[in-house]
This record gives sequence, C-alpha cells and structure tokens, in this order.
Amino acid sequence: MNSARVVVTGLGAVSPLGLTVSDMWEGLCTGRCGIDKITAFDPVGFSCKLAGQVPAYKIQQHVPKSYRKATKLMSRDIELAVIAANEALTDSGLVTKAIDPDNVNIDPTRVAINLGAALISCDLVELAPAVAASAANGKFDIHKWGESGIELVPPLWLLKYLPNMLACHVGIIHDIQGPSNSITCAESSALLAIGEAVQVIARGDSDIALAGGAEAKVNPLILIRQCLTKRATSENNDDPASACRPFDADAKGSVFGEGAGVLILENLDNARGRGAKIYAEVVGTGQSNSINPVYEQLEPDGKGIQIAIEKAIAEAQIEPDDLDLIIPHGTGIPTDDLAEANAIQAALGDAATKIPVLPTKSMLSNTGAASGAIDTVAAVCAMANDRTPAAKNCDTMADGCNLNIVMESQQADLHHVLCCSYTFGGQTAAIVLRRPN
Repeated sequence: MNSARVVVTGLGAVSPLGLTVSDMWEGLCTGRCGIDKITAFDPVGFSCKLAGQVPAYKIQQHVPKSYRKATKLMSRDIELAVIAANEALTDSGLVTKAIDPDNVNIDPTRVAINLGAALISCDLVELAPAVAASAANGKFDIHKWGESGIELVPPLWLLKYLPNMLACHVGIIHDIQGPSNSITCAESSALLAIGEAVQVIARGDSDIALAGGAEAKVNPLILIRQCLTKRATSENNDDPASACRPFDADAKGSVFGEGAGVLILENLDNARGRGAKIYAEVVGTGQSNSINPVYEQLEPDGKGIQIAIEKAIAEAQIEPDDLDLIIPHGTGIPTDDLAEANAIQAALGDAATKIPVLPTKSMLSNTGAASGAIDTVAAVCAMANDRTPAAKNCDTMADGCNLNIVMESQQADLHHVLCCSYTFGGQTAAIVLRRPN
C-alpha cells in the first residue's frame, strides 16, 4: 500500500506577538520582540524577570456557549491550545460542530488530533492553603497532608493539569473522534506530535489531523527551575528586547514564555477533493534521542539533532543544498546553541554555511512544547509569502557557530524549509516542508 501524501491546509498560532498567525508573522517581519517584564506574577527574587507573555484574552469568547462552564477546568496551556486550534480549523475551511453545527463538512471519525504538551504547573493559589495546612514546625509534613491538607485541594483540581487535557478539550469542542495522542517531551513535543500525525494520515488511519503543541511557561514554579539551573538569562532585565540572543557571542541564556501552534494536516487527495488551499507538503520527519550525562545541557556534538535532521532529509529525498531555509531551535543558551550548530554542520556539511538560518526565540521566547509548532507555522508563512524575516539579536556570531544567520529581511523563493527542535532531556525532532506544486 502506498503512503498518502500529507499537506498543510490550516494554521493557528498564539504567541507573545499576538493571538493570531497574522499577528505573529507581521511581528517577525518587523522585528518586533514579544519579550517583556513579567506581569503575570511578581518576579521579585527571580534572577530572570522577563518572559514572552501572550496578550490578554477571554477564553469564554473562544468556545461555544454550551461549553463555557467547562473553561473552569482549563489550565492556561489548555486555553492556548483551544484558541490556536480554532484559528487553524477556521483557516482550513473545515467546519466542525463548534464552528457551525448545521453545516459540518467533516467525518469526525476520520479526524485525528496529536498535540504536544509539557509538565503543566498549577497556580500557587490553588495549592497554597493545602500546603500551609500541612506544615509542622516550618516544614512540610506528609502525615498532616494526608490527614487534613489534601482535603483543601479542589476535587477536580487534577483535571486542569493532566497533559492529555489539551487534546481532550479541543477534541470534545470540535467533536474529533479519530486517533488521539499527547506527546510530552518538553521542547520537542510539538514536532514529535506533528511527525506522528503525519504517520497517522500516511498509513490511512485518518484523512485529517490537528497537530502541534501548547505550553504556558510563565509560571513561578516553572521559571524558578529555569533560574536555578541557570538556563534563564539574568542579563538585560531592563532591556527585554535584547535579552534572548540565539547563536550570538553575547548570549547569556534563554527567556521563557507561552504560546500554542496548531496545523491542519490533510491527505493530499482529501485536500484536493474539497478544493482546500494547500500551504505546504510535509515531506520529511526525523526523531532521535541522545542524552548528555550533564542533564541540563545538550551533548556537545549535538548528535541527537544531527540524526533527526539526517532522517528528515533522507525521507524528503533531497540533498542538503536543496534546503532554502532553516529554523533552528536556537535558545540563546551558549552551550546548547553551539551543540545545535555542530549538529547542523555535521548533518548538512558544506551547505550549512550557505543556507539561511532564522532563529525565532529572540522575538517569540522559548515557548516550550509549543515552540516547534510555532516555528513550523512561521516556516509555512515564509514559504507562502516568499519572504525570510531578519533574525534579531545576533550581531556577532558565537565562536564555532558557523551558520548563515539571516541579518536582513529578504525576498526568497523557498522550496524546502527545515525546522528542528530538542530538549535537554535528549529528545530531538526535525521536519522538512516543501512548497506545493
């Protein structure tokens, strides 16, 4: 049986640059930075006081009236996924029961959903009373927790923080009844979810799939961990726009944020049959794993990333010179940037110094499980608009990072684009997109 070809027919994105794909793309093209001082909580005592925060919204405006009560059980991660999924479906021309129950144009049993998620940290105000009641002599007492503290935890509390709830809520809202899976591999989650969704369609288990990821890292529990492991920058707290500097000699660490990206993937024949707009074709995916004994950092040679890129290119049946753009993970953490640059150079050879490279996190921040999907949306926008935005905050290349960073916005005829991502837990992923014929 021949594998079905898989194309992109819809895009949705929520990012620090705005609540829509067009907001994000315009921001990238104008060099606008979505990183600013944290307002979601008081970051006093935090070495990094910056984050990429999504503009204000009301989730009730993004769900059907009949579903609004359920928003009480949505963490911020879930909310972001719901907003991005709505935009992607609307953009695709697919009509679900949530969009227009009288004119549904899909078979819900033939629609899959694969979303990347991460460790969803709760709001401190939800657990603080229970923890306080479990204290004895200034220390947490597990016995007091079992006797009285746990009684103060809201009974449905856990339903807000299970990582599969992103796909569950989106699936229920839009009546998606096909294969569903949640990938929880930190920053690699979204690209891994996209890769799996491609395989679900290719083998004929669905005709359409929602794929991507979401995460809200602007949370004190998450950010304190990044500060303690020294992955978050402690520099430029008074100059947020210059703080995140992927592959730059002055990089001091990453800035974390929140966002969501969802793509509608579709069997090519199905897309053509309904006259859908086709943005791009997914022609190659690759995954790998290679963990460094120093867990907080990538292995110096970036071997896992190299393998993922090589697999994606091989599946796409192209040569490195065929690539017209690379959107790397590029966090602004010097050791990790160097490892990724080493991996790109090892995978692509001499072509690595020629292919334009666009790191996005200097403007979008590190949105964790959403980052790979957001970058893929940006890649599709670049292909659709024949334009490569300029990188930000890469004024002097770091030693050893011999990549062709895009210093000025340029018109470009993009036929093949590579996106890659990794997590310091060792998981890596890559995807190759091709311009539609």
